[in-house]
Amino acid sequence: MNRLRATSRSKKTTKSKPSADRYVQLVVVALMAFGVVAVYSAVSFLAETKAGGEPERLLLRHLVRVLLAASAIVVVSRMDYRRLARWSKPLLLGSLGLLLLVQVAGVAFGGATRWLRIGSLAFQPSDLAGVALLLHLSVLLTRKQSYIHAFDRGFLPLLFWILLTAVLIGIENLSTAALLTASMLLLCFVGRVRVLHLAGSGLLGLLLATLMLLTSPQRAARVEAFLGTKIFPHTEAEAVFDPQNEGYQARQARIAFAMGGLTGVGPGKSVQRDFLPAPYNDFIFAIVAEEYGLIGALLLLGALLVLLFRGYLRIARHAPDPLGFFLAFGATTMLVLQGFVHAAVTCGLLPVTGLPFPFVSYGGTSLMTSGILVGLLLSVSRRVQSPETERS
Repeated sequence: MNRLRATSRSKKTTKSKPSADRYVQLVVVALMAFGVVAVYSAVSFLAETKAGGEPERLLLRHLVRVLLAASAIVVVSRMDYRRLARWSKPLLLGSLGLLLLVQVAGVAFGGATRWLRIGSLAFQPSDLAGVALLLHLSVLLTRKQSYIHAFDRGFLPLLFWILLTAVLIGIENLSTAALLTASMLLLCFVGRVRVLHLAGSGLLGLLLATLMLLTSPQRAARVEAFLGTKIFPHTEAEAVFDPQNEGYQARQARIAFAMGGLTGVGPGKSVQRDFLPAPYNDFIFAIVAEEYGLIGALLLLGALLVLLFRGYLRIARHAPDPLGFFLAFGATTMLVLQGFVHAAVTCGLLPVTGLPFPFVSYGGTSLMTSGILVGLLLSVSRRVQSPETERS
């Protein structure tokens, strides 16, 4: 009889101990697998210029990075996010130091100095800084809930870290800085920060973005090409309206969409990959739309919606504590918003940026940081109470 009771108690304990969210895991695995296929198709142009015409070599490199990202998911998901959050401030300060180091010893790729190189390893500190900022902001929001409406004690420390990180990133990567700022302000909104404070911060962010555009003719010309009008005094009209200059990428992406139609031209049969400057990364969504059509593009966006639904309504909503809620909400927002912005750029709804599609685009640091964000999300999901347990 005692043995039966012990067995019954062990079964209840097993049932009440939830595992990582399986739907999030399935979506991420599907995105990774689809990304490998899409990158292999899009990477032919890059292979001709950097790998001696051997796309398999670049595919192998991408596979290694995908495996590293998957390893990051497993490792981080098995860590207690509450213990990890204790290191949020040192991690953020370290990442900000790396951003400062980029200004001194950064390595340029494609005309942008955003990377640091250690031996043969090159990485973008801006991606790591985004994850560190999410961790630290989640900690601060958790601690300051009792006086979050106060500007000086509640919101000002949050604004300080957001602006400091965004400015250091925006010096070389304005689109990443803007996306990170929007994600963090949305996190502050659900953290009960006053709307008036957030509105003022948004206006301040727009002012800083305008100043950065005024100091960079190339960025300003890209915005003007999107708007179709000249608004900045330091840009040249010939460069803005030249079809072979600033508007070239967006135009080629729209051609890819038009060629794909409803069902696409078929896997590996893309034509626009030879015309788009970065079809394997910044415009991978255009290659997907061309080869798999509107149906394939919508399925890719549907995967993001599943991630959004599980992250918000299942994991964040049922998080065991405020810290878990903020981490789950922030990680989901950063991943999904980046994917939709990437798709919007490809469709011509936003100016051209250098943002990759999470787990699908070719890349190293972006894959790792996306893996860390998913790992944080799954770490929270491991501690979410199941509906059956909540009712009991």
